[in-house]
Formats: sequence, C-alpha cells, structure tokens
Amino acid sequence: MNSDHSVKTEVLAELAWDPMVKEDQIGVTVRDGLVTLMGHADSYWQKRAAETAAARVRGVRAIVEEIEVRLPVHVQRSDEEIAAAAVNRLDWDGAVPTGAVKVQVEDGVITLKGTVDHQYQRAAAAHAVQPLWGVRGVADQILIREAQRKRADAQQISDDIRKALNRGWFAADTVHVETKDGTVTLSGRAATLRDRTLAVSTAWAAPGTVAVENHIRIG
Repeated sequence: MNSDHSVKTEVLAELAWDPMVKEDQIGVTVRDGLVTLMGHADSYWQKRAAETAAARVRGVRAIVEEIEVRLPVHVQRSDEEIAAAAVNRLDWDGAVPTGAVKVQVEDGVITLKGTVDHQYQRAAAAHAVQPLWGVRGVADQILIREAQRKRADAQQISDDIRKALNRGWFAADTVHVETKDGTVTLSGRAATLRDRTLAVSTAWAAPGTVAVENHIRIG
C-alpha cells in the first residue's frame, strides 16, 4: 500500500503534469488515502480538472474537494448571460436530445433538469456547460427515463455488465454486479479511483440501467 507521503507526492506531480491545472493554486493533504484538494481555481472546469488529475493517481481512495472558484473579472458573466450560453451550447450538442434538458442559473451555478434515455446523454449535458465563462458550479438533476428498465431483465443487465468489465481492465470476480428494478449495485475492489469511475461508467452503459450504486473499494 502506498504511504500518504508518496500519494501526496504523486498527486502533486500529476497536478503539475496536467496543463489544465494551475498547480500553484492547489494545496493537497492526504490521510489514509483520503486526498483533500484545497485552494482556488480560475474556472469551474479547472477545478474539475484538478479533481480528475488526482483521481488518476494510484493509492487515492477518495477525494474531498474544497477548491474555490475565483473568476477573473474579465470572464465574469451575469446569470442571464450564462443561461443563454448554456441553452445555446446544449442546442448545438448532438449527444443531448433537443429540448430534453432545462437550464436554471443562480449565482453562477447551473442546474440541469429534465429526463433522457441514457446516462451518456446526461453526462454530455453536464460536460457541455462546464467550460462556459462565468460558471461556478454545475448541479446535475437530470433523470434517466424509467421505460429503459423494460428493455432487459435484471440477470441480463448484470451479465452484460460483467462481460463488459472483463473485456476491459477488470479481472473476473474483482467487481461484483447485482441488479434489481433497473438499479445496478457494484461491489468489490478496484486498483485506482479512476478504475472505480470506469466501472460505474460501464454499468451505466448497459441498456436497462436507471441507477447505479457504487460500493467498490480502492486497493
């Protein structure tokens, strides 16, 4: 198991390696594999980039993100301007169904609401608005349509997910899959936090998945 000191060293190195992150603005503490990121970022997407970079490091078990978004004056926008830009961005994103996602903005925080058929559509909507100027945060409240559940039974969903995991980075029986009423529960172990996230993405890709509960441990 990596020591907290070595994990901190590697996280700092990964932050410095990522060109999207201004590493001199980010502080790092580590305790029992729990990484806390603090400091500030010039934009919301830079804040997310720091979190993503830390998740790539082996030995990181979880991340507490305490980074404050401090927008430079020249990129600050009103809520009305942000909302208009977000709606336009979603309209031009081919992965987001037209008219399926509604936008609300308050104090620079975008809230996305609506219902879509697939997780990738929900993820695409959030990804589309994160880099917009003036954004301080994104709250994703988009739901997956319940009708998707009828496309496959629970056993079929679980079997399909296991096969997909085994095709990728995961050895057989390292991640356990159970499905009930369209909710997939993942347990077991993953080598890194990034692998854990990959397992969740794999579960969401299965037709019939409407929710994912992630109980995978790191290590």
